[in-house]
Amino acid sequence: MRKLKIGLISFAHLHAVSYLHVLLQRNDVELLGISDENRERVEPFCRQYQIPYFADYRELLAGDADAVIISSENSRHAEMTIEAAKHKKHVLCEKPLGISKNEMRQMIEACKEHGVQLMTSFPNRYIPMIVQAKEAIDRGEIGQVVAVKATNKGEMIGGWFNDPSLSGGGALIDHTVHVMDLLNWMLRSKAVEVYAVSGSLFHGVDIDDAGIVHVKFENGVFAALDASWSRTHAFPYKRDLTMEIIGTDGTLSIDYFAQINEVYSQTTDHAEWSYWGDNKDELLIDDFITCLKEGKEVPINGEDGYNSTVIALAAYESVRLKKPVNL
Repeated sequence: MRKLKIGLISFAHLHAVSYLHVLLQRNDVELLGISDENRERVEPFCRQYQIPYFADYRELLAGDADAVIISSENSRHAEMTIEAAKHKKHVLCEKPLGISKNEMRQMIEACKEHGVQLMTSFPNRYIPMIVQAKEAIDRGEIGQVVAVKATNKGEMIGGWFNDPSLSGGGALIDHTVHVMDLLNWMLRSKAVEVYAVSGSLFHGVDIDDAGIVHVKFENGVFAALDASWSRTHAFPYKRDLTMEIIGTDGTLSIDYFAQINEVYSQTTDHAEWSYWGDNKDELLIDDFITCLKEGKEVPINGEDGYNSTVIALAAYESVRLKKPVNL
């Protein structure tokens, strides 16, 4: 069986390390190389696993890779995806897909033009309890969904995440896109109105580290999301994902990071949680590879990435205007 040849472009985003470890466990994949302008960021992995290094990602694209995984700063997603498409490489792109509507449309059109697939990295779709919740909604087990209350809180990573020219914004764009993708997928309805408030409340930096996003969907569902960097370093786990989906006949409650063990160690100055649930990154990568090998359409495409990101962009517009905005 021919191995799928994959290259990794940039380790700016933390998920890149997880993707690498997943790929290394597979015997149906050949890793052609890692590209990153910052060699120090990837040198330990290249050395440990004997993976070729490319200073310029275009050199990696010039090879015979079938696909690339892009985990760069958000502002570079468009440039790298479009270049990969021109080289006939399929793309798995980290979220958010882009930082403007125009560049995301260009990414989507470039991949269509050159006959390659564009998948947006939304691993939360593979969380078993999320999948089961969607199936319960589809079966009508809680009646008609009327409202959703969700949280996606985390710690402030810092670095380029705090530079809007590279990230596109702070906590609002970082944490809104994940949950909005889930809601777009689970509710099967488009967002039509967004109202958001944000602030810098936790870290003393000039960027939004707190935000509440309210969304009205075409089917009448209202959703409220706490998208913030409100977790301190002392918290046992650096992020959360909760959803309370309220229907006319019942309610679904989801707490993804409830699948943890409590760890008390003298090497740290605080309690820690050790997550034992399913590896959603592994499930995401497996689906991406399976679709490419079998010639199927990827399940989370560029349009999905676009549809979630426009909600985050509308949230910033709402903050600026201090009123709801229509999509």
